[in-house]
Amino acid sequence: MNTASTEPDRPDLAAMVVPLGRALTRLEEPIVREHGLAPWAYTVLTALAEGPLRTQSALAERIRADKTRLIPVLDDLQQRGLIERRPDPADRRVRLLAATVEGREKALKAQAEIRQREDDLLDRLPPEDRRSFLRALRTLAGNLP
Repeated sequence: MNTASTEPDRPDLAAMVVPLGRALTRLEEPIVREHGLAPWAYTVLTALAEGPLRTQSALAERIRADKTRLIPVLDDLQQRGLIERRPDPADRRVRLLAATVEGREKALKAQAEIRQREDDLLDRLPPEDRRSFLRALRTLAGNLP
């Protein structure tokens, strides 16, 4: 059902979401840097903290990034001992990507601080609106082209 006609005063979604995204980036970036991570490194680590992935392509798909952009990020994280690339026992040509214990801890600590700041922002919403907002974001993010 198209409800745009019933909300003629509503700005475009990008006009609402992009400024919010920029504000969240400004909130997140100093925290990530305090933990010694660049934003892309944080994104990679949080994805790998969820569990190992079989290929760079799978990682790129999960975080919606160009896999060629990931190579220097992965190299840096591996050199710092935050991730490991292991040969897949089922196919030695494939490298399994996984966060190390140190990498997982670093990602989770940064994420906890970010979530606290996000909670401060979300506290501006009544509890039911907050739940609905988060549910809507999960639904839309899970169905992106």
